[in-house]
Amino acid sequence: MPQIRFSQLLGFAVLTVFLAASGAQAHHGWAWATDEEFEITGTVESVRLGNPHGEVTISVDGQAWVVEVGQPWRNDRVGLSREMLSQGREITVHGHRSAREGERLVKAERVVIDGKNYDLYPDRES
Repeated sequence: MPQIRFSQLLGFAVLTVFLAASGAQAHHGWAWATDEEFEITGTVESVRLGNPHGEVTISVDGQAWVVEVGQPWRNDRVGLSREMLSQGREITVHGHRSAREGERLVKAERVVIDGKNYDLYPDRES
């Protein structure tokens, strides 16, 4: 049976950590989104609030768009609740869309419901 050296184990561990970190970075944060401001209005179809962030699917001209809202603590801080995102409610989202062509995904900076702003990232420069 071949022996594994410490240097091989260490190299494998470093590679595993690097791949895990780069995979998380590819989606989370803002790296996957365009720099351009984007606004979209639609009707809520479904909601999943929780970690690592909430997702609201809205219907816009018959197409489903996924909107990433904040982490649970961020949504709570601004008063954005599941009840406010009920099915059939119209919302406007200000944020940044996916840089992948054709992907209907938006990272929300601000959500507007019934004329009220819910600023998820108030310190982020627009």
